[in-house]
Amino acid sequence: MESSVLNMQEELIARCKAGDRSAHYTLYKQYSRAMYNVGYRIVGDQDDAEDVLQEAFISAFRNIDSYRGDSTFGAWLKRIVVNKAINILNKRKFESIPEDDRWDVAEEEAPVEYGDELTVERVKHAISQLPDGYRSVLSLYLLEGYDHQEIAEIMGISESTSKSQLNRAKGKLREVLKVKV
Repeated sequence: MESSVLNMQEELIARCKAGDRSAHYTLYKQYSRAMYNVGYRIVGDQDDAEDVLQEAFISAFRNIDSYRGDSTFGAWLKRIVVNKAINILNKRKFESIPEDDRWDVAEEEAPVEYGDELTVERVKHAISQLPDGYRSVLSLYLLEGYDHQEIAEIMGISESTSKSQLNRAKGKLREVLKVKV
């Protein structure tokens, strides 16, 4: 079963490489929702997330010949989406991430006690209220599964800055949610 899915995926990609528009559309339909969500979690704005999605697919289809199959198509596309989202954050420059070790915050390991009525919607809303730098590091680390070294490379910051931004994001999230530690 799994190999037939992979074969169908390979066939779709081969058709895309040949310029088949219906294959482009099929791949778009398969991945657009998930990739929109990845972009949205990083940029925190619907219009910007739609721009990220559009730019990522345009870039992916223009550069489909560079896809070698070393990873899944979804992982390859996700990397493009993350890069496009980071580009939008860099254009905004509302919240600059300090590149100075004196801003580092020690990593916390204390258990968290969640307050009443902590729902997925409340957490999503709280994350959306975080400054760009905090939200992007938090999303890349907790939601997308990148480690601090990968985040540092993607965002052009140091690993220690990534760690401190994650800790600050967690602290700010607790504050916004009024969660006691």
